[in-house]
Amino acid sequence: MRDVVRGDRCTIDDDAIVGYGEFDAPARLGDDATIRAGTIVYADVTIGDEFTTGHDVLVREETTIGDDVLVGTKTVIDGRTTIGSHVSLQTNVYVPTDTTIGDNVFVGPGAVLTNDEYPIRTEAELVGPTIEDGASIGANATLLPGVTVGENAFVAAGSVVTDDVPPNTLAVGSPARTQTLPEPLEGPNQLA
Repeated sequence: MRDVVRGDRCTIDDDAIVGYGEFDAPARLGDDATIRAGTIVYADVTIGDEFTTGHDVLVREETTIGDDVLVGTKTVIDGRTTIGSHVSLQTNVYVPTDTTIGDNVFVGPGAVLTNDEYPIRTEAELVGPTIEDGASIGANATLLPGVTVGENAFVAAGSVVTDDVPPNTLAVGSPARTQTLPEPLEGPNQLA
């Protein structure tokens, strides 16, 4: 174990690393955390209560995570990121630096969030997406840099989001177009 402040009843598998790297602040885990094999949580990360990872998760520095958050197997959170409470990031999700995820958010398997508008072609400010409270992102969806997915919005599986998604709407397609949220999808997520 490295530089870690851990709450009560934390379970950290032997081959997981919590507190990786040389930073001014330790890694902080709340109560009832479960960190599974192969996971690396950097120092300078603050995580609330009831945090759970799958296997082989990476959480980079300057990340803050709320309570009751699930981070699925092989998910990468690349740092300088804020994630609220009651969030489910499923298997193989990529979250780049400078991303904000609100409370009660679901991100489906294989979803990719991006933060670089012109990768390696020109110098540009990195701006990750913002996913507001209660939003759902379907499997294999892609969110481009700087987009906002509004409160209680729903991004369909496989969609490529190039523009903001207004609250309480459905985004579908590539590029995604918004439409009225169908009645079965209305209302908040049931994660809390």
